[in-house]
Amino acid sequence: MTGVFCLGISTLDYVYSVETLPTRGEKYRSRGLAVVGGGCAGNASVAIARLGGRSWLATRLADDVTGDQIVADLASEGVETDFVRRVAGLRSPVSAILVDAQGERMIISYSDPDMPEEAGWLPSQLPDGVGAVLADTRWGLGSLAALQMARAAGIPGVLDGDRTPPHPDLVATASHVAFSAQALAELSGEADPRRGLARLAKDAATWLAVTLGREGVLFVEDGEVVHTPAFPIETVDTLGAGDVWHGAFTLALAEGQGARAAIRFASAAAAIKCTRFGGRTGAPGRDEVLAFLAAAG
Repeated sequence: MTGVFCLGISTLDYVYSVETLPTRGEKYRSRGLAVVGGGCAGNASVAIARLGGRSWLATRLADDVTGDQIVADLASEGVETDFVRRVAGLRSPVSAILVDAQGERMIISYSDPDMPEEAGWLPSQLPDGVGAVLADTRWGLGSLAALQMARAAGIPGVLDGDRTPPHPDLVATASHVAFSAQALAELSGEADPRRGLARLAKDAATWLAVTLGREGVLFVEDGEVVHTPAFPIETVDTLGAGDVWHGAFTLALAEGQGARAAIRFASAAAAIKCTRFGGRTGAPGRDEVLAFLAAAG
């Protein structure tokens, strides 16, 4: 079974369904509640497992009840948690998330500022069966170590650039980087994502893309910026969609799919997720994605 080694943040999310996002300091009533694991790498690792890939997660948690719940949820999804580090005396990451009737979300997150940054406890080489690596931007030294292992192994190393990379070598070390629109704008200095991507691509050997939600994906191919539209859906909840996209994209690369096919596969997985409330609880299985793609033509 082809697998992906994921590294980055894993959280416990309290997801509230509301009619509209709050604008004033008042009491509001939630229409629904999901308590579910979250975080970029955590969500991606679960998405990979649901899509039929083997999934490892390296993450930093506290030795607390929240951490226990995060690990138990990951294990229940089939994610291998041998590389989860538990640190005594700290707090594991948590988020309070509001999702409105249009599927847009507001996130308030907490990560313990005293969580150790050093990455010396990570393995010196990847586990057998890893066909690609996926890292997020929440732990720079750890992500750099994971991407360096991917490069040494000669396999794809994907960076989820949802925030500006915290280490200057991350983009160059990755084989593939998919930015959020905000991170791309901050890094390139361009408000327009097409111009921003083109600007970064001039000096980069790394494959570059930017995910734009309902506007699809822009990516660089043979020096040109190419657009792939998103699948039309009725959006219920966008929470975790980007993480599912990155997990599915990396798994597809690990399986030997080309970038275009991987984008299509990932976009279908993310689209299905957006039709369901509850963050990563809406991540689809492999058969669902294949049926969705077949119906889309």
